[in-house]
Amino acid sequence: MVYTLANVPEEKLSEIKTLEQELGTSLLAMSQVEVQPARLDRDKLSRIQTLENELGVVLVAVNS
Repeated sequence: MVYTLANVPEEKLSEIKTLEQELGTSLLAMSQVEVQPARLDRDKLSRIQTLENELGVVLVAVNS
């Protein structure tokens, strides 16, 4: 299982923004995604890590 940024409906977004102002901090809305991690050999993992470093992101390999 992993988490991704949630798609919050516009009418609910104001509630999050209000709470952010009250707390004085930013909030990220996350949604749970049910996936299984992919089993990869060292070469494939290395290729993923290289691209992660180039892009400055985290990539997660999952079975589709």
